[in-house]
Amino acid sequence: MKRRQFVKNASLATAGGALITGCASGETEGGAAAVQTNPRVNWRLTSSYPRSLDTIYGAAEVLANRVSELTNGKFTIRVFPANELVPYNQVLETVQKGTVQMGHSASYYFTGLNPALAFDCTVPFGLTARQFNAWFYHGEGKDLTRSMFADFNIINLPGGNTGVQMGGWFREQVGSLAEFRGLKMRIPGFGGAVMSELGVNVQVLAGGEIYPALERGVIDAAEWASPYDDEKLGFHQIAKNYYYPGWWEPGPNLSFYINVDAWNKLPSGYKAALEAAAAEANVGMMASYDAKNPSAMQRLIGEKGVTMRPFSDEIMNRARAITFDLLSAEAASDPAYRKLYESYDAWRRASNSWLKTAENTYSSFAFHEG
Repeated sequence: MKRRQFVKNASLATAGGALITGCASGETEGGAAAVQTNPRVNWRLTSSYPRSLDTIYGAAEVLANRVSELTNGKFTIRVFPANELVPYNQVLETVQKGTVQMGHSASYYFTGLNPALAFDCTVPFGLTARQFNAWFYHGEGKDLTRSMFADFNIINLPGGNTGVQMGGWFREQVGSLAEFRGLKMRIPGFGGAVMSELGVNVQVLAGGEIYPALERGVIDAAEWASPYDDEKLGFHQIAKNYYYPGWWEPGPNLSFYINVDAWNKLPSGYKAALEAAAAEANVGMMASYDAKNPSAMQRLIGEKGVTMRPFSDEIMNRARAITFDLLSAEAASDPAYRKLYESYDAWRRASNSWLKTAENTYSSFAFHEG
């Protein structure tokens, strides 16, 4: 082959390869394939949690690492713990303003901005982790919560769950409703509103503030999460009565918040990577807690002198009645809230009917084996 003909053929092959690359990327204009180089994107994510709570904070790191892997390192997300950029309770507004592109938090921290935000996280006697994921991904949850977050210039993605939480640490036993009255307890969100109706003096404190407040006697009781995290925070060193269940947090969904303007600038492949990474972080957090809580519970009981106590039926029944009274009252006064609540509650009722048939019957028998 003559040199001139070889160069011509090689040039055609190179051009053909570029066209193939362009077609593979899905980037076309006017019917002709176009070469698209994926851009380098660097985002920041602020969390509501400290690094020391490795499982709940770690979900954001899981997301960041997976996004980087899926985009060959071209889309990077730097994760910041609570208070490094902003306090835990300023995550939503920081993302809303675009100061950072992403956040990771529990939406019930922000019910002062919109009470319906509780449905993106949890309400007392509400959906479990499985039920929430089903409602979000296969019910109306995604569309309804996205509509709500649009007011904050945010797109939300599920970002993990702890599962049913514990009922908290109490210096003294609380066997009756009378013993709740006047109690000073750290408990946020809707659960705090119900506790207030039960006569509790509700306090809202960040995770890092709970231990010193409990130690100094500023509070008599506190809830956080479950054995693994609670052991890390050291509450058992002060209060030895560990109550269950955390009826106010049956399945607290954590969310990734994404600034809409930043989202709209992403290539479609980066959006897909972000959604896939968030789904992995969501599933991974729950699995991690399920793996870590059993041994932590055994250490607390067997080595650290903790006594686990169930809330009485009197307390549970009264708390449930108050919960649904509060939900109904809010729904009656706010049409937007009512729309979310009706969807959420209808899903809860239908799901409960199914899960109690097989799931609960099985677990009630199998979990009580010797």
